[in-house]
Amino acid sequence: MSDKTNTERLRSIDRFATLTDDEVRLIAERGTAVNIPADWSLIWEKTPADKAYLILEGEVSVRRQGEEIARLGAGDTVGEAAIVGHKLRSASVVSLTPLKVLHFTSEAVRELLDGVPKFRDALEETTRERLGNG
Repeated sequence: MSDKTNTERLRSIDRFATLTDDEVRLIAERGTAVNIPADWSLIWEKTPADKAYLILEGEVSVRRQGEEIARLGAGDTVGEAAIVGHKLRSASVVSLTPLKVLHFTSEAVRELLDGVPKFRDALEETTRERLGNG
């Protein structure tokens, strides 16, 4: 996927509708486009927070101690809560369908948190909701 395609995909997601073109472009540039097959484990519970994903297409299952606690799809992020919260992973994430995602290193997430306030606000709100603090 080219950055232009990533930018177009991001622009079509409601969560990013209020971002400027430069902000959307920055998010697309900081992420690496990845295709992930179905039944693939993206994130493992109780491991360090070294990456996050923004789902562009497809669906994942979020599991705690093997039990599904949520299903997420296009526009959702996974893995950011542990980075934002400076904690170990609280759940595992497994693809239910083939996915198109943007993969972010923890460093890229931190850069975006500092450089794109609306991105930071969205991730912090998601983190509060998922951790029951919102």
